[in-house]
Amino acid sequence: MRFNLLPLLCLTFATTNAFYNPVLAQSTSNMTVVVNGIKSESGRVCFRVYSSDQGFPFSNKSEVQSGCVEKTGSVVKKQFVGLKPGNYAVTVIDDSNRDGKLNTDFLGIPQEGFGVSNNPTVSITTGTPKFSKASFSLNKNTVINIRMKYSLD
Repeated sequence: MRFNLLPLLCLTFATTNAFYNPVLAQSTSNMTVVVNGIKSESGRVCFRVYSSDQGFPFSNKSEVQSGCVEKTGSVVKKQFVGLKPGNYAVTVIDDSNRDGKLNTDFLGIPQEGFGVSNNPTVSITTGTPKFSKASFSLNKNTVINIRMKYSLD
């Protein structure tokens, strides 16, 4: 009688790899972003989570997760799961026209609502917020509150 070891070896490798793989064993964190002050109920709110200053806040260069949710009132929530512990910054836009970008006028002034984690001052004199002002340390089950702005401070 011939015994086939292949299924047993595959099962042993799969279970050993799952239990001892340091990448799989690495802890991850969840983050809930709560956006307050949304003016209109039509459209959606789009989110970007950044892990460094590269491309922040306009490009997706250091974006690790993103997504949009339909507006249901003046407050919208979105959860991001599986993030590695570290420093992050979040941007949001009130994407009423559903084009997936922050619309600005010819001077670069936002024509739609926007928000940034830590709610830094955004004005003509301060300019675009820096990652260092918007970043925070992500711990397990972190909740971030962002105030939607519809004009510069």
